[in-house]
Amino acid sequence: MTRSIPLTISILLLASTFAFSQSPRRVVTAAQINGVYKSGRNDFRVLALGHNKLQVQFNGEWMTRYGYPNIGEAIGEAIIDGNVATFVPGETKNCRITMTFLPPNKMIVRQEGSDAECGFGHNVMADGKYRRVKAGRPKWIPIPQ
Repeated sequence: MTRSIPLTISILLLASTFAFSQSPRRVVTAAQINGVYKSGRNDFRVLALGHNKLQVQFNGEWMTRYGYPNIGEAIGEAIIDGNVATFVPGETKNCRITMTFLPPNKMIVRQEGSDAECGFGHNVMADGKYRRVKAGRPKWIPIPQ
């Protein structure tokens, strides 16, 4: 019995060390993430501000079957921890957009909250796999008030 306790503790320590070493978060530099990312008709514009903050703009579009676009837009600051940034658009309460930056020039986006909860048009969602199409300081698209 006394031998099994140290063995159990050793196994738990080894397992926790392995789990932490497999963490998907890694530090990214401004040069690695600044730019414009596209996925279909959607794009994100990202600029590192320093102090774990990013300036983020989302422009989304979903085409109806009659060819009319529904749009969604958001701009604001995101907090980044390692390679994962969290963005809460505007005054929304039930919307959170998580952006995971991956090499080379990729970003995976997960949206928590519906299109309406995020302030987007019908069926406009930020979810997806994005590819950086332009590096450097992005040009911001004016959003009508």
